[in-house]
Amino acid sequence: MKKTCIIIAGPTAVGKTRIALAIAKHFSTEIISADSRQCFQELNIGVAKPSTSELSAVHHYFINSHSIHDTISAADFEMYALNAVENIFTRNDVAVMVGGTGLYIKAFSEGMDEIPAVEPEIRNKIISDYNNNGIEWLQRQVKENDTDFASSGEMENPQRMMRALEVKLSTGRSIISFQSKKKKERAFNIINIGLELPREILYDQINTRTDNMVKEGLLEEATSLLAYKNLNALQTVGYREIFEYLEGICSLERAVELIKQNTRHYAKRQMTWFKRDPLITWLKPDKEIVLNYLDKK
Repeated sequence: MKKTCIIIAGPTAVGKTRIALAIAKHFSTEIISADSRQCFQELNIGVAKPSTSELSAVHHYFINSHSIHDTISAADFEMYALNAVENIFTRNDVAVMVGGTGLYIKAFSEGMDEIPAVEPEIRNKIISDYNNNGIEWLQRQVKENDTDFASSGEMENPQRMMRALEVKLSTGRSIISFQSKKKKERAFNIINIGLELPREILYDQINTRTDNMVKEGLLEEATSLLAYKNLNALQTVGYREIFEYLEGICSLERAVELIKQNTRHYAKRQMTWFKRDPLITWLKPDKEIVLNYLDKK
């Protein structure tokens, strides 16, 4: 059997972690996370990181692997994930990748072209302007300057938006254009599975998960991170809204409602991104359905 990486993609809160764990246990293998936030050691509740018991049951790569002070690009993830999958293949013919960061999965599957260096002055000005003017200003700038990226589903991620803007202003080209036009050949098979639910069910799961995050201590976690709120890693749904509450901009009730609303919007953008990929087979997040499908491959 040729070595194979099974990729589980889909929107936030659809049940990717549970299905990935079931697959990894079925094949006695390990998991590579393709989540741009769960890699940070300091973030836990707000990024829906797998539980301690889940992480103990199956070894995960790219979870708790970096600090919020690190800057990570899709190209960095490509290199990290390729090394991880080769490590897994020394012991098992099957590896599992799971996550909702579409650009990371695309970089792993197809490769990224090298992006020219960005002028530090441009980067520093964008960061300064963002810190002074906020995410809505950043979204407007990206929409005005890089329409290709603006339609990519990453428009709630300030780190990705600032990266896109600095590349466009430095090179005159969209960061999307640096995605390899000729897909790089991988020395292993890739099986792409997308998980989906009816919208009303997914949104209900998002709302329930948000309420559970609050019960589990999201407010306390965000409070401990308030001093780092301007770091790119903290420009994240779940933390950003709680920071506004802590700064007296809104009530806690309103902050929680905004988390639910912004997470629903993010899930919609994720689906828009993944639905453009004709190689993804869409299945319900049901363990038996997914395992039956894989056993027939």
